[in-house]
Amino acid sequence: MSAAPNLEPRRDQWTLEEAKQLHDLPFNDLLFRAQTVHRQNFDPNRVQLSRLLSIKTGGCPEDCGYCSQSVHHHTGLKAAKLMEVERVIAEAKTARDAGATRYCMGAAWRSPKDRDMDAVVAMVKGVKALGMETCATLGMLDRHQARQLKEAGLDYYNHNIDTSERHYGKIISTRTFADRLETLAHVRDSGIKVCCGGIVGMGEQAIDRIDMLVTLANLPEHPESVPINMLIPIEGTPLAQATPIEPIDFVRIIALARIMMPKSHVRLSAGRTAMSDELQALCFFAGANSIFVGDTLLTADNPDEDKDSALFRRLGIAPQEYDGNQMAAG
Repeated sequence: MSAAPNLEPRRDQWTLEEAKQLHDLPFNDLLFRAQTVHRQNFDPNRVQLSRLLSIKTGGCPEDCGYCSQSVHHHTGLKAAKLMEVERVIAEAKTARDAGATRYCMGAAWRSPKDRDMDAVVAMVKGVKALGMETCATLGMLDRHQARQLKEAGLDYYNHNIDTSERHYGKIISTRTFADRLETLAHVRDSGIKVCCGGIVGMGEQAIDRIDMLVTLANLPEHPESVPINMLIPIEGTPLAQATPIEPIDFVRIIALARIMMPKSHVRLSAGRTAMSDELQALCFFAGANSIFVGDTLLTADNPDEDKDSALFRRLGIAPQEYDGNQMAAG
């Protein structure tokens, strides 16, 4: 019988080789290890539900090769103005009543302009008043903007690194890898929790996926949330014909994220419409314990809530409850 090697690397720093050894374990050994770590830190039959709303769609000046909202790509998506505060809060209330405990607001900006911050601050305050965790993804932030959002009550800020530093230049040219890390530092310094992950299936090699997780695990503090997105190829983008990642390879990345960042919520994010129930079940076993609910993720499709509820019933999974006085770790 093949036994997992005795790998107990430092929790504050990982080498690429240490992470690769874990990633390349026999599949059953990797899953056993990931599930063991998961049970040490979380209820294995609870999954946190988040809802994502695009508060400002399209017209983004960045050239991210996967994104339908970039002005550089011809996807047929029309740019829209920033949504009204009242409408965002109404949408959040609907999400809360449907069981979501975290509400994420996304805007297709390179970075928010000063004239937009008052409205965003009002949205954060309004959603927070509903008793939900708040999250925003607005592009790059400077120190002042991060402090503004913290003072408004923002719990999480999402800013993905997307891929490894080595592969990054093949995906984006308008913003550097270092730019992303700088925004993460501003968010962390302000006292906002960090939501940061990446996208797989963008033509990267396995070592790039591993290196992406090494970067995240070696941050001064682990991100409280780590979204792992499976690329949704969108017609009109440079990655429209990208070869999909193999399902087993995807599960390996979920498991590796769980082992390397044991107290973080690992979110099964974009791409779930292309995943079978069996693949999602494997991901939950490997340590994923957060999903987005609702029929859209910004501009992409997402499984409807009835399908998610049916899968949860079959697996014996229940939504994670949120206590606003005692916030979960991620």
